[in-house]
Amino acid sequence: MIEQYLGFSSDYIIIGLAALVLIMIILLIVFIAQMSKLKKRYKIFMLGSDARSLEDTLIYRLEQVDELIEANASNERNIDSIFKNMQSCFQKFGLVKYDAFNEMGGKLSFSLCMLNEKNTGYIINAMHSREGCYTYVKEIIDGNSIIQLAEEEQQALDQAIGGM
Repeated sequence: MIEQYLGFSSDYIIIGLAALVLIMIILLIVFIAQMSKLKKRYKIFMLGSDARSLEDTLIYRLEQVDELIEANASNERNIDSIFKNMQSCFQKFGLVKYDAFNEMGGKLSFSLCMLNEKNTGYIINAMHSREGCYTYVKEIIDGNSIIQLAEEEQQALDQAIGGM
């Protein structure tokens, strides 16, 4: 009767369903084998190499993460403090040695320029002669001096700023 409505024999349906059941049984066996392998790996993972439980390992690692977060916060505070301190420190230097009076030789006189990050600082000029050594300090603000600079002082300033 079904054969009249469908146009083919019910034997084909039974054979098709049997093949489908066979495929399902094969897939079931494959999944069971994979599940048993997964259970073995899970048991090994839960035991760990030194028989500690997974919970102990996780707690230990979370404590380590907390310590690292605290250490990182401390490092960030220290770095901020260092950067704040460095802004007022002398970071740029220029030194020019010269013979002030052409009589001494040896280039014992010098101009030393020391600047911070904002090109503010001082030029120290030490002129050495037979009578003594004379030292002058000139203030530098934003890379400029209110007082006119000697040639050697300007060279030291240019070195410190980076113009060499």
